[in-house]
Amino acid sequence: MSAQTRADLASAGRIVVKVGSSSISGEASWRIPMIVQALASAHRRGVEVILVSSGAIATGIPVLDLDSRPTDLATQQAAAAVGQNLLVFRYQEALRPFRIVAGQVLLTTGDLENATSRSNARRAMDRMLALGVLPIVNENDTVATQEIRFGDNDRLAALVAQLLHADALVLLSDVESLYTKPPTDPDARPIDTVAPDADLAGLEFGASVVNSVGTGGAATKVSAARMAAASGIGVMVTSADLIGRALEGAAIGTWFEPAVTA
Repeated sequence: MSAQTRADLASAGRIVVKVGSSSISGEASWRIPMIVQALASAHRRGVEVILVSSGAIATGIPVLDLDSRPTDLATQQAAAAVGQNLLVFRYQEALRPFRIVAGQVLLTTGDLENATSRSNARRAMDRMLALGVLPIVNENDTVATQEIRFGDNDRLAALVAQLLHADALVLLSDVESLYTKPPTDPDARPIDTVAPDADLAGLEFGASVVNSVGTGGAATKVSAARMAAASGIGVMVTSADLIGRALEGAAIGTWFEPAVTA
């Protein structure tokens, strides 16, 4: 049953969790075991968890001895190909003590726009979940061009949540909640709850590019959260460091109430 409140996350049957590049790549890679532990705890209590993880390009950059995130598409694709392999390996190694098997799922916009491939993706992930596998989803950067990209994995996570009829979506960020203005502004105030029909005009959610290794930010999370909430899926936006508490239904972060759907 779809989570109507934060507290319902503790009893949700199927949850999509999205984590961004800045939370798990480079010096932040120490968070992978922490995130996995929280996912494993939810898995133990019977929750079907789908992880949407960015970080392929960022993980590949140091392996290829690149000084910074590449700007040309071909090098981005090469870094993604190398980084995706290492990223899934790190997740699988962290999952091993919990005896959970990870399964890689790479998608493009075309996969979710085409009825046949969309159905295939849903059937495959449903079967993975039935087998106790933890799907790790990312954009298929090696074949996606700038024109056919999701734009960011927040949107991809919302689309996956819709595809799999998830009970809730958790979007992990670098800050505990969304704010009325960029958190560095002294007038910024945390946003506790966003109703389906809330007017967010005039609120400032920060820049679209928040770090040197990933794209996204508060504005993309708001857009993705509203898209999922409009389809009846409750959404939590909070810090990656608070993932364990979020999955336990704690009163943290910003909660996007799900719209009532037919």
